[in-house]
Order: sequence, then structure tokens, then C-alpha cells
Amino acid sequence: MADKALYILAGFDDVTEGKLTALQNRLYEQGFSGVQTKGIPMHFTLGSYLSEQEEELKQRLLRISEDHKSFEVDFSHVGLFRLPENDVLFIKPEVNKAMLKLKDEFTDSSDPYGWSSHTTLLIDRPQNISEALQIVMGEFSSFSGKTEALHLYEFWPARHILSVKLKG
Repeated sequence: MADKALYILAGFDDVTEGKLTALQNRLYEQGFSGVQTKGIPMHFTLGSYLSEQEEELKQRLLRISEDHKSFEVDFSHVGLFRLPENDVLFIKPEVNKAMLKLKDEFTDSSDPYGWSSHTTLLIDRPQNISEALQIVMGEFSSFSGKTEALHLYEFWPARHILSVKLKG
């Protein structure tokens, strides 16, 4: 079993959460299940850290929530990644200045992968992703939403530690 780690997640307002969850629920209704973590807010990940950093990260999130404002984000396309399988289906929150400014707070992340803003809908076998993609493409249309919260979670299993709202 892999070591546990802490993750900083950027969460959305209720309307945006609802739109993204509705897309994911549509896949669940069609029989897709996937291996993505369930029962957590829709988000894009800002960084990963060692479990020993929990107290430091809680304090950092409280400080960041006082320094950063919530911001608009556009969702304009659907994507796949993790070549060659393409086993991750996601909606892309487009990068903007406010997002990059927030991401700069987490340049010390221990995430071994390059950062790409994405909100995962499904992680599954390539054949299932291909089928799910057709459903999502039929349902998805571009929209704007708002990033307004930061969440601290430990994985696996998922343990919610802290959520903070960004300034109004």
C-alpha cells in the first residue's frame, strides 16, 4: 500500500459544484464507476505534501484564505490524460492569473507529476473512458464558475482535514 499523503484541493461555488457533479452523476447513471475518489468535492489539485506537514498546511491555508480572493474560472473543454492509456477523463478549468497566483503558494509541492489544472470526472479502463467520453461530449457545454475554497485532505482512504473559504 502506498504511503499516505496530504493534498491541497481548490474547490468551487455551489453552482459550479452542481454542474460538475451532474456530469459525473450522468456517468454513474449509465453504469460507469471508475476508481476516482468518491465523496469529495469537485476540485483541481494545487499540491501534495507529506503527512507530517499537516499542522503547517492548516496554518498556511488559513493565511492564504485571508490573502486570496475567490475568482472566476472558465470551463471550456473536456480532456483525457495519462498516456498511453488515456484513462483519466476530466473537465478543464482554464488557467488564469488568479489561479496561477494561488498555485504559486504551493511551489513546494512534492507531487511527482507536472501540474495541469483539471477536474476529474472518471478514472477507468481506456475502453470505458472512450465510451464515457461520448456521453460527456453530448452533455457538456462551456460555462463559467467560481473557485472559492481550499480543502486539505489526506489520501488513502480519504480523510477531510480542513476547508477554508477564499475572500468574497
